[in-house]
Amino acid sequence: MSGAARIPLLAAEQMTPDQRKLYDTVVAGPRGEMIGPLRAAIHSPELAALWSQFGEFLRFRTCLPKRLNELAIVVTGRRWTSQVEWWVHARACVAAGVPQAAVDAIGELRASRFTDPADLEVYEFTRLLQHTGQVPAAAYAAVKDRWGTRGVVELGAVIGYYTMVSMTLNMHQLPLPDGATGLPPEPGLVKLAPGVLWGADPPVQRHAEGTQLA
Repeated sequence: MSGAARIPLLAAEQMTPDQRKLYDTVVAGPRGEMIGPLRAAIHSPELAALWSQFGEFLRFRTCLPKRLNELAIVVTGRRWTSQVEWWVHARACVAAGVPQAAVDAIGELRASRFTDPADLEVYEFTRLLQHTGQVPAAAYAAVKDRWGTRGVVELGAVIGYYTMVSMTLNMHQLPLPDGATGLPPEPGLVKLAPGVLWGADPPVQRHAEGTQLA
């Protein structure tokens, strides 16, 4: 791993029995490895066990399509310039079906162009919540109308959980894997550009209050 973390990053052979049990559970599960915030949380095994269960549900078992889950995660990771979160989930987002160009635009803080209205709705919901701590009525209704009450509740939980992940990775300075390329460093939270629905005539953009601009 590149860089130096502020806390010890334990190898498997250095772990207590409780830590090793959790580690073995994580690497045997859908994550397949432990490179993220659990490397910090494992110093508190009870916390880490609960964290792992919560995160596994929010990443893999919400009612939202995987691409929308991952889109919300990369928007959150970019807002916080969380290096490990971005590195893991930018790739996962593309693999789940979000266009590479849209993910690249998020990374470069440019307006992302989406051809699927559902993608734009989740992007704007996440962007606005991250920027203001609130979700305007129109942006909220768009997600709730499409995915129902469960969907909007779970989306909010994904955003909140991955904000905690971003803060944890940043505060402890957990490093990227060796050879991995991260985001440019930022002095604080970044501003994400409003998304655009491409293919509309004319293209539809949303401003900070969530209404449409031709």
